[in-house]
Amino acid sequence: MQRSRAAEAGWTVGIDEVGRGALAGPVVVAAAAVPARFARLGRGLGTGRGLGLGALKDSKKLTPAARERWAAYFSSHPDIRFSVARVYPRRIEKMNISRAANLAALRSCERLFTRGLPPGASALRVAGTKRIASTATPVFLDGGLYLGGRERQERSARRRATTVVKGDEKIVAVAVASIIAKVYRDRLMSRLANRHPGYGFEIHKGYGTAAHLRALRRRGPSPAHRLTFIKKSLIIRERH
Repeated sequence: MQRSRAAEAGWTVGIDEVGRGALAGPVVVAAAAVPARFARLGRGLGTGRGLGLGALKDSKKLTPAARERWAAYFSSHPDIRFSVARVYPRRIEKMNISRAANLAALRSCERLFTRGLPPGASALRVAGTKRIASTATPVFLDGGLYLGGRERQERSARRRATTVVKGDEKIVAVAVASIIAKVYRDRLMSRLANRHPGYGFEIHKGYGTAAHLRALRRRGPSPAHRLTFIKKSLIIRERH
């Protein structure tokens, strides 16, 4: 099969998470591979020029409708690949949110490199793992995220994984990952709303809004809630 021009030009992988501060639902991390020619916002894909999509931005700066349009575009784009990983509340409570997010970052990256990386992209070997081969493909994570943890990322082969403060505002691949993660988690929280009605998950997506706190006080926590987060916030006491 003939390689595309994008494959010949190289690839950039971006990783971002959503749900770190929520009181319910999983933390979700997406890894996205985009052609290196789209590496910086304001160039190529980052302008949304001619696509009718508006400007590509960090997911928090887009409306839900705009995020859905971008996500649909990414899903159909022949030169964009992505994968998603999630860690649910019970495991978050056992290992803390930072470790859970870093674990999901590592899993999403491994899945991308082993199952969905485009032709011409070589993979990253992360210290302590066996499923990722040696690499030349750069990986950028949004600030606060590390592949399996800061120490493991620092020991990575060639140190090609870099955590960038506000990466979702600077690097197209990270912005793409932020939108994919947000859309994926929002849809998941809407499904959880059907399973656990009365909390408004479909509206606040598990975050600590006033309406969510009122529902918690009235109904107590559901199986989808992070009990340690609730207790630390002094919202309600754990039920025995």
